[in-house]
This record gives sequence, C-alpha cells and structure tokens, in this order.
Amino acid sequence: MKKLSILLFIIITTISCSESSQITITKLEGSPKYENSKLKLNELTFNGKHNFSFGVDDYQMGEQTLKDFKFKLANSEKGQHIHFIINNAPYSAHYAEDFSKKLEEGNNVILAFLSRSYHESVKNPNAYYFSQIGDGKKINLDKEFLFYSRPKGIYKGIDTEKLLLDFYLINTDISPDGNKVKATIQNSEFIIDKWAPYYIEGLPKGEISIKLELINSEGVLIDSPFNPSYRTVTLE
Repeated sequence: MKKLSILLFIIITTISCSESSQITITKLEGSPKYENSKLKLNELTFNGKHNFSFGVDDYQMGEQTLKDFKFKLANSEKGQHIHFIINNAPYSAHYAEDFSKKLEEGNNVILAFLSRSYHESVKNPNAYYFSQIGDGKKINLDKEFLFYSRPKGIYKGIDTEKLLLDFYLINTDISPDGNKVKATIQNSEFIIDKWAPYYIEGLPKGEISIKLELINSEGVLIDSPFNPSYRTVTLE
C-alpha cells in the first residue's frame, strides 16, 4: 500500500509538472492604441552610410508607454522608439528620428515602424515605412508580407515569465476565414487569426526556437519573400 501511494504521488507530480510547463500564447490586452500616430520618411541621403530622417506625429519618442496590464514584459528604459528591419533580419531599435545605417550590397527591403517601450508594434496603417533600397533585383512590394519582430535576444529573471510575440503584416490581414499566422514555438504549434500582440508563457530555460509562417485559408504557406521566419532566443 505504501509503495502504491508513492507511485501515485510520483505520477501526479509528473503530470502536474508537465501541465505547468505547457507552452501557451495569450492575446495581450491593455496597450494604448495610438490610432492616429504616424511615421514618415522625410529625407534619405547617402555619404558612405544611408542617413534616414523620419518624421513622427502624435507619438512621443523616448517616453515610457502607459499601459493597463499589470504584469511585466521586457521593457526598454529608453522608452518608445522605432523598430528598423532590413530583409526581415532582427530589428535595430532607434530612439531618435534621425539615424544612419550601413546597408549590404544589393537590394535591401526596409521596414520601419513605431514601437512601444516594451517593443509592441503600433499597427495602424500610417505607423510604418516600407520600401527597398540599393542595387540588385527588386522584389514586388505589393505581395503579402509577414515580418518577425519579437521575441528577440536574451531574457533574464522575471522577463522570462512572459515573452511578447509580435509580428508585422504588410498588404494582408489575417482572419478566421482568411490568411493566418502559424507560430511554432519549440514543438508547440499555434494558429493565429487576429493581428494583435500576444505573450508566451510556459517556456523552459535555455534556447527557444520560434518559426512564424504566413499561411492561406487552406493552411498552405504563402509564396512571399521572407516567409517563413526563423529565430532563436535564450532564457536564462
């Protein structure tokens, strides 16, 4: 009887641990909308590097984003900023409207968008800049695009408990009856049918693999540049 009780305890504990480590994603609620915020490129010059001069309306660069949710997400102490993405590579964060970037030879697809201090993108139709720069074969910018944004980098301490999952859509939307985003986090798959920020919970410590795919209503990968996206992040 004693051996049976010990066995049951081990089984229950194992099940409990397995359930507690289950990976989940949840829609993030409580962020300010910034529906009237705008980002536009005022000037682009070249002197060995490309010098970008953006204009920002109805959005305060460098400020901490006020929010209604109480839990912690990885946050930049430098405040609100611009995410700048080249060819769907990991973004660089810029806290001023003017900055320089050295681009690789050939064609470079550029996406820039406004970001809250905790790295959630502003998703209104005027809050981004999308173009291509450089020599080389141009791509069709009228195609449907999915760009990866978060999570990114190394997470420590309380920041490992909830990771922001965020992406940017160009020339498409997602819906229950239309295109969707398929997120594969470690070996867990999620189908996302609303363009919104999410947070990931239940991740183990160590290296985490993430794949994002823009798929059509039949679940088939859409033929588009940079689709799918692959990333790894580290939880310490």
